[in-house]
Amino acid sequence: MVRGLLLVLSGPSGVGKTTIAHELIRRFGGHFSVSCTTRRPSAGERDGVDYRFVSEAEFAAMAARDAFLEHALVFGRSSYGTPREPVETSLRAGELVILDIDVQGAEQVHAKVPDMLGIFILPPDEASLLARLRQRGREDEAAIQRRFAEARLEMERARGNGVYDAFVVNDDLAGAIEQVAELVGARIGRVRA
Repeated sequence: MVRGLLLVLSGPSGVGKTTIAHELIRRFGGHFSVSCTTRRPSAGERDGVDYRFVSEAEFAAMAARDAFLEHALVFGRSSYGTPREPVETSLRAGELVILDIDVQGAEQVHAKVPDMLGIFILPPDEASLLARLRQRGREDEAAIQRRFAEARLEMERARGNGVYDAFVVNDDLAGAIEQVAELVGARIGRVRA
């Protein structure tokens, strides 16, 4: 039986994970996993495409029946989780499934799917990370500083938790894409060999 590849991409906000993931899908096929969330949709977001928007009660019921590979309450406001069944169905079909999740989520997924491929995308240095967060123009300085502090803690935790197979520094996007694509290609080759 052909088994797909579960790729967990993690890294600080603004480090290029989404761009890298889209290029991987272009090259290898597959798809992003659609997470569930209890937050309200933002302008332009579509249910079932960007997220699956669920009530607090539905989310709690899913968590109680172990329907998530990982889940967490984020910033004390909204819950997010990766539904288990669609991921397992895609893996059985031999597909590449990409999760863009934080370190805590990656640790939960690794406990349930130890053969996942974990790749952590790093900024070239902390100063460039801070600059990238500011360039996004989405948040005020207090929020940027909070994200920066969280990113530093996440990078430290990722280096020590044994979940990630590789750390790729995105100091050149094209080069980072090639490094990640080589890692994915090598793993897909082993899975399908």
